[in-house]
Amino acid sequence: MNRQEAWTLMTEHTKSENLRKHMLAAEAAMRFYARQFGEDEEKWGVVGLLHDFDYEQHPTPAEHPFVGVNILKEKGYPEEITRAILAHADYSGVRPESRMEKALCAVDELTGFIVAVALMRPNKSLAEATVESVIKKMKNKGFARNVKREDIEKGAEMLGLPLEEHIANVIQAMKSIAAELGL
Repeated sequence: MNRQEAWTLMTEHTKSENLRKHMLAAEAAMRFYARQFGEDEEKWGVVGLLHDFDYEQHPTPAEHPFVGVNILKEKGYPEEITRAILAHADYSGVRPESRMEKALCAVDELTGFIVAVALMRPNKSLAEATVESVIKKMKNKGFARNVKREDIEKGAEMLGLPLEEHIANVIQAMKSIAAELGL
């Protein structure tokens, strides 16, 4: 279980550049929180990088993330990782309990929302994404309407952080890989 193996597996199953970038953003945010909490950065990063690797081929709630988790189990990934991936899908029947599981839930929707905010800025850059701009767009229900605002708010709660701090953390994490994200 290392980053290179996770990258290879993810790119074998995911051809969409946008979905790959989403998983890279989740990986960066998970690594950020692993450092914040004194946890295993490699493990948390792998969880972020693989959490949606089956989504492109298996997008229905009946299949995602179950197909991916089965693939990971067959490859010998530990239960700690497969459970975190299951827990990020609120319909899986697995409730987030560990810090890693809660962090994945907390960053999943937010990373996508931050990308949408950055793309609306004049230079389409994460450098222009601010906590204030994210909060303002969250209030606009017509903006990125498929993003569940309550999941973003609940994620900050699960981490025990004010929403503004959580948003700032994820923006900071994503800025560290802005070139890879094309932002």
